[in-house]
Amino acid sequence: MSNDDVVHLRRFRLVLLLTLSSFMVATVATVAARAQSGSFTPTGDMTIARSQHTATLLPTGDVLIAGGVQSSSTGTRLLASTERYDPTSGRFIPAANMTTTRRGHTATLLPDGRVLIVGGYGGDTSVWGTPLASAELYDPSSDRFTKTGDLITATGFHTALLLPSGQVLIVGGSGVGMYPNNIARAELYDPAVGMFTAAGPYVGRGECDFCAPSVLLADGTVLFPGQYPAQVYDPRTNAFTLTGMMIADQSAATLLVNGNVLLAGGVSDSGRTTTAELYDPTTGAFFATASMTARRVWHTLTLLPTGLVLVTGGETDSCGGMTCAFAGTIRSAELYDPSAGAFHATDDMTTPREGHTATVLADGRVLLAGGVVYRGIGLFDGSVSSAEVYRPDVLVPAPTLLSVSGAGDGQGAIYHAGTSYVAGREDPAAAGDEVDILCTGLSAGAVIPPQVAIGGRLAEIVSVGNAPGVAGAKAVRVRVPPDVTAGSVVAVRLTYLGRPSNAVTMAVK
Repeated sequence: MSNDDVVHLRRFRLVLLLTLSSFMVATVATVAARAQSGSFTPTGDMTIARSQHTATLLPTGDVLIAGGVQSSSTGTRLLASTERYDPTSGRFIPAANMTTTRRGHTATLLPDGRVLIVGGYGGDTSVWGTPLASAELYDPSSDRFTKTGDLITATGFHTALLLPSGQVLIVGGSGVGMYPNNIARAELYDPAVGMFTAAGPYVGRGECDFCAPSVLLADGTVLFPGQYPAQVYDPRTNAFTLTGMMIADQSAATLLVNGNVLLAGGVSDSGRTTTAELYDPTTGAFFATASMTARRVWHTLTLLPTGLVLVTGGETDSCGGMTCAFAGTIRSAELYDPSAGAFHATDDMTTPREGHTATVLADGRVLLAGGVVYRGIGLFDGSVSSAEVYRPDVLVPAPTLLSVSGAGDGQGAIYHAGTSYVAGREDPAAAGDEVDILCTGLSAGAVIPPQVAIGGRLAEIVSVGNAPGVAGAKAVRVRVPPDVTAGSVVAVRLTYLGRPSNAVTMAVK
């Protein structure tokens, strides 16, 4: 049998294997049109009570929980400890300690599978601690943290975003005190050299004290709502430019599958708010959308694979006339439907939470972990160790890279662009070549591109379209990065909406 015959036979196998996958892709496109609810159920407790920690979905499907603070009525303790959540067993397992205590730090999954931990507050047991310039890397395969280069300026409560270039943008943050966005410049971390460098200066005219974190937009630019007016960072020019003015100071944000940004909840002169608004990158304008069903701040906004947004917990108050009374931490949750432009209530969480984390798992569920609980003024329960899982009405699994064997590993269904020739050991691709990578699990109609790592380096996305002759699959055309180490089994992984796929291989000469 010739090499061409082998290639065409393998493509025929893929068509058979993808018959059921096409049904799943269609489900992703239509599920957001129906009102959804979902339910919360307890899962295993964390090994220690914590809030203001980070939670990172690893390529293994585990979730890394790192640092934070353990608060109680008797005092505050900053944490260096970490643990990993296993979705299969529903258990948290202790992991290695970070090199220092941290709260208000960030954790970013890098293309090579390591996790970059940056900044925060640490060093002592005071309410805030000391702003940190240090950064470190976690290797899941060895369960080990190692130091990397330091920030130019110590910061905490910032945002860290993986850019299409493979660099990590550090934006916003606070050097001293509780108010974010008083750091005067952004920084870039280059994983290839382990160093931070200054990014372009901000151009805003004032600080937004409780504004939402920055968001990576579909075109690779970054919305920074932390100053007045909001700004957009363009990695290609390394510059910030002014964009629209927010309607109100919203404290949480998430990208939507249509490319807009949802911002919701916060604090105003009249107390906690229900207000929400949308940012349209095509016009650079903010405009109002429906209000949330509950007044809240310190809550989470989580984009679900269905396209809906899950809102959980936070802190609320009750208002009457000209006065508001602090009401404490809440259990309520709700869903935002972008197609309807409306929020609707869903089941309550099993416990009140604020300052917690919400992580979409590989199977489409959401892990809610930790947080802190206030029952009212002077009634402080402190940090909690409990965790729970939100199960949406429809589960959408993480994307899948297809392999020529159909087993989901080994040589990927990766072809020299526009051909039926596999980029395997007999016909490897070269740096700079374009290849088509076949996958399932990308939302139909979504404008957010996936991220593809080849040999631990992000590849430039050229286009995303339907895979010719393979029902229900997408072909992601990418350019092989110039700095990939050559080999016959170079690892390839795709990440979409924050969830990594399985790993396959290709050959690079």
